Amino acid sequence: MHPDLIVLLGGIGALLVVASLVGYGLQRRYSPRGDNAVIENLNQRIRAWWVMVALMGLAFLGGKTGVVILFAFASFSALREFITLVNARRADHWALAVAFFVVVPAQYYLIWIEWYGVYSIFIPVYAFLLLPILATLRGDSRGFLERVAEVQWALMICVFCVSHVPALLSLEIPGYEGRNVLLIAFLIVVVQLSDVLQYVWGKLLGRRKIAPRLSPSKTVEGFVGGVASATLVGAGLAWITPFSPGQAAGLALLIALMGFFGGLVMSAIKRDRGIKDWGHLIEGHGGFIDRLDSVVFSAPIFFHLVRYFWSVA
Repeated sequence: MHPDLIVLLGGIGALLVVASLVGYGLQRRYSPRGDNAVIENLNQRIRAWWVMVALMGLAFLGGKTGVVILFAFASFSALREFITLVNARRADHWALAVAFFVVVPAQYYLIWIEWYGVYSIFIPVYAFLLLPILATLRGDSRGFLERVAEVQWALMICVFCVSHVPALLSLEIPGYEGRNVLLIAFLIVVVQLSDVLQYVWGKLLGRRKIAPRLSPSKTVEGFVGGVASATLVGAGLAWITPFSPGQAAGLALLIALMGFFGGLVMSAIKRDRGIKDWGHLIEGHGGFIDRLDSVVFSAPIFFHLVRYFWSVA
């Protein structure tokens, strides 16, 4: 594990210790019987973050293989959550089986062997053409377009986009060899802190709803405060990246914005399906997609910007 990563994880651990102490103090003073929903949710989120940071740390210890396995598992679990909400029929079983047991492992194997020319088009070209073919073999045309589109969208969100996180390990950046895992840390920390800080700023100052029909808890004040704070955090994390503070701030601003809009898109899907959370596996956070909804929109943008920047630098 790179020394800079150890320092970063130590800083995150210290921050979680402080957050845990604050949460404990708030609960003792304002919610001794667990009747304050905001404080209880805050403590649930802090406990869940301990688990998620521990898992990320273990994955980083495992190197490229550990990171690829972790995100492959996350994609598989997120895809399972998504598929439970689609209008699948018996005729789609072959297509779904291929999506879970062929497309997911194949995409991450291509990431592991760093075959960019294939993993960058495997799902949006080959899988998108194969799955409707498999669905037609059963001869059921009822709701065909909607069924196929939902499975394709699920693969795009839960597998293709998420796989761009471990794909950061394959980038060749002169003078940055052996440190690519820090790019993953930068992406995850900025995007997730943006979510947390939007929540905090919204609770402290939030007045005007930014999208009340999609996500009632999101406010203009929370959005501005969270994105601005995440941009400053990104600038402060420039030391773990190959970027200058200004470049790191610009990238942090962009991925924080993409994370926000990704959350809105996934909220729209949840409202369409009449659910509050994608799942209940992670206490205080919902399901895997609830934690990945910001990452899925920011990861591909971040990956290609970094790749393009260093290819022309």
